Amino acid sequence: MDTSLADAARKAGAWLACRPGCTQCCHGAFAINALDVARLQTGMRELHATNPGKAEAIERRAQSWVMEFGPDFPGDVVSGVLGTSEDDQERFEEFANEAACPALDPVTGLCDVYEWRPMTCRVFGPPVRMAEGDSLGCCELCFVGASEEETAACEMPVPHELEERLVEEIGDARETVVAFVLAG
Repeated sequence: MDTSLADAARKAGAWLACRPGCTQCCHGAFAINALDVARLQTGMRELHATNPGKAEAIERRAQSWVMEFGPDFPGDVVSGVLGTSEDDQERFEEFANEAACPALDPVTGLCDVYEWRPMTCRVFGPPVRMAEGDSLGCCELCFVGASEEETAACEMPVPHELEERLVEEIGDARETVVAFVLAG
């Protein structure tokens, strides 16, 4: 994914507005799968070993996030598992939409877990298709004024099948949000 993103960014040039400090994609809760959870947990273990102060700061922000938004969480607030009922799914559509991700360092405007970020974060910005046959989508700040052809020329391929297969191998179809994973 990192290679694919770098290639898409090279092709896009100035059309891609994503830069360090741009936090458009760092607000709002979104569902993450077991593979994203594993990535984040790996990152937190590494940060605890190499930069415990940063790891503890992330955990404090995540715990604050859970305290603030947990009462309205459409799922199990103890485990952090998102509910699957129709009502839970509807409630999630409006849940914590303006909340900053606890991985976002409020001083630097950078993601403190960038290397281990979820797939949703990895594909936000460049033009991508969420499924075969879907139209291209990209961050509203990117490709402003670009033609459909210019945008399409910068499409970033996403290995959806590989992600799905890896999640199946993990054997856990439950979803959560970043804050519950980072809270420790």
